[in-house]
Formats: sequence, C-alpha cells, structure tokens
Amino acid sequence: MKIVINGEAHEVAATTLAGLLEERGFAGRVATAVNEAFVPAALRGSQALRDGDRVEILAPMQGG
Repeated sequence: MKIVINGEAHEVAATTLAGLLEERGFAGRVATAVNEAFVPAALRGSQALRDGDRVEILAPMQGG
C-alpha cells in the first residue's frame, strides 16, 4: 500500500502503525500521528493503516 511518511511517499507492507515502525526500523521513543491525529504508543498496534494515509514519525533530538 502507498502511504506518506514524513512528507515522502512510500510503498509499505505493514497494516498497522506498530508494524510500520518495525518495518521502517524505528526503535526507541518516537511520537506518531496518522492523518494529523496523535497516536499514543499504547494504541499503535491497533491503529490500522490505509492506502493514502499520512504518517508523521518524530524522534527526540539531543544537543544544545
């Protein structure tokens, strides 16, 4: 299915947000949103993805 991740189109096999994070190699603490709606970590396994969804994945950055 085709979805947009952080503004770029991708072809993915994952059907849930949790599966997408695993498929794309995201580990650790990240913030997620699907179609501009925040998705808490506890709900990522049940958050279904559909063709055309827009997903944002944000990781904290260190520095100063």
